[in-house]
Amino acid sequence: MQNLVELIAAKRDGRELTSEQIKRLIQSFGTGELADYQMSAFLMAVFLRGMTDVEMVALTEAMLDSGKVLDLSHIPGIKVDKHSTGGVGDKVSLALVPIVAACGVPVPMVSGRGLGHTGGTLDKLEAIPGFNVNLDADAFARIIREVGGCMIGQTAEVAPADKRIYALRDVTATVESVPLIVASILSKKLAEGIDALVLDVKVGKGAFMKDLEQARTLASALVRVGTRAGKRVVALLTRMEAPLGRTIGNALETREAIDVLFERAPADMTECTYALCAEMLLLADAASDRDHALRRISEVIRSGKAAQVMENMIAAQGGNPKVVRDPSLMAAAPHVVPVLAPRSGFVCEMDALEMGLSAVMLGAGRTRADQSVDPAVGIVLNAHLGEKVEKGSILAHVHVRDVQAAKPAMDRILHAFKLGDEAKSPEPLVIERIES
Repeated sequence: MQNLVELIAAKRDGRELTSEQIKRLIQSFGTGELADYQMSAFLMAVFLRGMTDVEMVALTEAMLDSGKVLDLSHIPGIKVDKHSTGGVGDKVSLALVPIVAACGVPVPMVSGRGLGHTGGTLDKLEAIPGFNVNLDADAFARIIREVGGCMIGQTAEVAPADKRIYALRDVTATVESVPLIVASILSKKLAEGIDALVLDVKVGKGAFMKDLEQARTLASALVRVGTRAGKRVVALLTRMEAPLGRTIGNALETREAIDVLFERAPADMTECTYALCAEMLLLADAASDRDHALRRISEVIRSGKAAQVMENMIAAQGGNPKVVRDPSLMAAAPHVVPVLAPRSGFVCEMDALEMGLSAVMLGAGRTRADQSVDPAVGIVLNAHLGEKVEKGSILAHVHVRDVQAAKPAMDRILHAFKLGDEAKSPEPLVIERIES
């Protein structure tokens, strides 16, 4: 039997490892037999040499088996979750869970916090007074059974190997490795006890994947590996050149997500939410085709059923359900300052990355995992792609604690807008659908 150093060398030299060898590496890392510096060497070897689908499945399953896998088999129906690779203004999950649950599909969702220019679902949920994202497995399962959906944060018992490995990836320049991304995402998602998964792979300036081919490669790998692991998986590639919707910042985005449930959200936000919900219903055999799925989504929204599920979920997780009907109950910044158009023209570009970084400067995001965020601050976009603006009109409202301190962020927001003399039609939001 080869020793651990020989296994690292084999991957360094481009050889394919067996499932047993990969599992041995991950298990040895968990016991301490494999040191951090040795795992770092293995990660770099994977980054440079890649992995076959068989290797990626083995790595995913080894990371999954490093912790607890939730058993939701006692809950009737096909359990479906959605995962997004993250983008600026992406608050879809908050509307998606109650919509899909209202259609009778159980939705277990374990989410993360924001880091860098993209916001986190947990931070948005915690903008709701009292909302508890730190539930144990029993409470998680009970709320899914009683309400239809539940949204919590990752516990220490779920895929602990992933948490340790990600910390090493972050400091060894191996974050962008497709096999490592696939194993990281899927090990956490499969630990939820789901039967099916819809992936929203963002592509563009405000996304992790800037290039369409890179995004397609990642999405295809996620679908293939998830399918090989025995789950129903489909991915949508969605555009993230501009922020999604009109809000950036936790309480502001939560309000906009709630707006979806009352048919008053921006068109792009509604389109993205409906597209992902439809895929979830199809994977759960809750709709015969996409048109049927979209009709079901519209029905639960217009009847108020989706809003009621949202209220029930918030109440079950310790939050104030009244925010669904009265979003003003969430935190609000003391100052709202306009950003004015320097000239007349058409909005031809809104740099999502710059917008996201501006929101971080305001206190809506974090650059370190141990930082807290301010739920009240953020950006509301008055103008969007393709729209005509006049000189001196309002491009955005910036919600701030301190007007003077916010000026650098406001300057950055202004420069994120590119105005031109000709209108450009926005490109389709959903670029491509990928299935096995």
